[in-house]
Formats: sequence, structure tokens, C-alpha cells
Amino acid sequence: MTTDKLLDKGLKLPVMEEFYSIQGEGFHTGEAAYFIRVGGCDVGCYFCDVKESWDAKLHPAIATDEIVQRALTHPAKAVIVTGGEPLNYNMNYLCEQLKKNGFKTFLETSGSMPLSGKWDWICLSPKQNAPPLTDNIEFADELKAIITKDFDFSWAERYADKVKPGCKLYLQPEWSQRDNIMPLIVDYVMQHPKWQISLQSHKYMRIP
Repeated sequence: MTTDKLLDKGLKLPVMEEFYSIQGEGFHTGEAAYFIRVGGCDVGCYFCDVKESWDAKLHPAIATDEIVQRALTHPAKAVIVTGGEPLNYNMNYLCEQLKKNGFKTFLETSGSMPLSGKWDWICLSPKQNAPPLTDNIEFADELKAIITKDFDFSWAERYADKVKPGCKLYLQPEWSQRDNIMPLIVDYVMQHPKWQISLQSHKYMRIP
């Protein structure tokens, strides 16, 4: 079977990096997990702090079974799939194998591509230059809006009105603008308490 067909079936994935660490953002902040960062992104946010993940050609496809086996060498039974944009690829097989081995599966996505895979938790982080597909919004367990300017609040509210009841709502300052934007976020959350603040705590802890 060719590499393209293996990619189509999700039997191989172009992984930029894998590592065991602590979730630093959103609802599961502080929890140990195995991270799988998939290469390739169709969104290309100017503030992305992992731009080296964008070009999938720089990250050779590796066997999904090997990824699962490496995850099994760590004590936490949680896997976070991030990117890049993971939904550029078929995530069904990866999730099936992780589930067979007792893992909980977590997805971080912009929602710009059709959903695949079975997930215990989906963090949707919508981007203005490539908005999420309408069908993906209802599956979000967590909505995380990155705030770079004051007009980003209205963008965040647009999706807060569309997610399912009980979805966690987070506003997160873009890292390079955190000192300037944080006072605005604090004030906004105080005025709109349905929102919570998410920080990139892993950067403060100086861990991956």
C-alpha cells in the first residue's frame, strides 16, 4: 500500500513531534498527557507559535501503530492530538487503537476540516482566516478563543452562541500580546462571567 493510501486510511500520520508533558491550557490544565503534534495546517495563523508544523512535507509519515506503542510507555492514559491541524487527516484508526488500549482521546482543532475520530473531549479554537465548519461546532466540549485585539471578543461571542449547552468557554491571550491584552480579558470576563480565562501555563512552567 502506498504512503498516500496509508495516510488516507490513517494508518500513517505526518507527526512533527510526540512528547509526554502537562496540559497547559483550557479545561484540563495541569493534567499529564501524551501529546501528538501532527504536521500540516490549512489555517496558518500569524500568531502561531509552532509555525514549523505547517508544512507536512517536513514531517515524514510514520506508522500510527508505532505512535500508539510509544504512548503506552507513559503512565497517563490520556492522549492530546494537536497540530498543525489534525483534521487534515483521518483520525479514525488512531482513536480506535488508543481506545483499545484504554486511553482517553483529546482533540485540539480549529474545526476547519471535517471531523474524524472518536473523542472524549474536543477543544475548538476557531480562527477568523479559516472559520470552523458548521457541523463541527456542535461537537465542541470546550471553546477557546485566542484574543489578540479588542474586536476579537465579538468573534468569540459569535461561536459562544452556537456551541452546545455546557460547553466550556475560554478566552486566552495571544502570548506575545499577553501584557497588553490581559487587562481587557480580565475586565471582559468580569462583565461576562460565562467566560473563563485560559493561560498558556506550560510557558510559565517552562515545559513543552
